[in-house]
Amino acid sequence: MARRGNNALPGNHFRKHWQKRIKTWFNQPARKVRRATARVEKAKAVAPRPVGLLRPAVHCPSIRYNSKLRLGRGFTKEELKAAGVTVVEARQFGIAVDFRRVNRSVESIERNAQRLKEYRSRLIVFPKKLSKPKKGDSNESELKLAQQVKGTILPVKNTQSRIRAQPITEELRKFQVYRHLRNVRGEQRNRGKREKAAKLAAEDGLGSTRR
Repeated sequence: MARRGNNALPGNHFRKHWQKRIKTWFNQPARKVRRATARVEKAKAVAPRPVGLLRPAVHCPSIRYNSKLRLGRGFTKEELKAAGVTVVEARQFGIAVDFRRVNRSVESIERNAQRLKEYRSRLIVFPKKLSKPKKGDSNESELKLAQQVKGTILPVKNTQSRIRAQPITEELRKFQVYRHLRNVRGEQRNRGKREKAAKLAAEDGLGSTRR
């Protein structure tokens, strides 16, 4: 296997019985079996509950991947509030909660609130005592239809919109896309400094020598 990265080429000169000092592991196949057995045992132990937790749909970081959706770690308090779910109820119903995550757009709150509502609509809640069901518990006909979800709960699908080709005009040829993106990012980055400078100029007047 070729090495990756702009690193120095290895020129190792092995000696001192190097064959005895090679790190080996022969338990990889057994580990695979052990993990599979543990997954089956866990599914039996938590049945009829789902094997995993419900995760939010989030955008990947960085400019390269931020157009794609993937599963995140947990829902924020704002998303739970928009869906009408408390933190205690979320943990009871198998919904992952992450207090560190921050919503930076209204779309993300609406998307994950809709995801929570869809999950709640499909959820079948078993009563603690079948003879005394409480408010919010499912009825007997719904309990008979209950099935354990063993895969990913509500998997995220990335839909790609098909772009139609359009004729290239002279205006499009002259348009500098890279320069435009740099300008937009620069304006966003320096917006606070420029607003502060404009505010100081308005307070002190145009002829001020304040720095």
